[in-house]
Amino acid sequence: MLACEEIAKILIHEWCSARSRQGWAVGRYVIMPDHLHLFVSMDDQRIMLSAWMKSLKNMASKALRLNGIPPPHWQKTFFDHLVRSSESYSEKWSYVRENPVRAGLVSKNEDWAFMGEIFALEYHRD
Repeated sequence: MLACEEIAKILIHEWCSARSRQGWAVGRYVIMPDHLHLFVSMDDQRIMLSAWMKSLKNMASKALRLNGIPPPHWQKTFFDHLVRSSESYSEKWSYVRENPVRAGLVSKNEDWAFMGEIFALEYHRD
């Protein structure tokens, strides 16, 4: 239900404005029919990932309901992974971008219409 043009547009619009409104930058992403892969970076360390995910899920659920898709839309939890180096970012992206191929949705990852990059994220050691 997520990998459709209308829902993808809504999600991407939210991600484009999340940095100025919430201090979160979405880098690369893959929207699958039933889940998302997002690379995110936070400007404000006080904002919790769980609060941001709750906000994202609420916004997407509203859009899904408006498109006639009844709830439930999301699992209660989510899985996160901390990227610790630029090498790890590249490795994780290589794995994530192949998800549509592994799922049998396309034969080449570049044929999947629901992936891209909002902001170029870089690894910085604190």
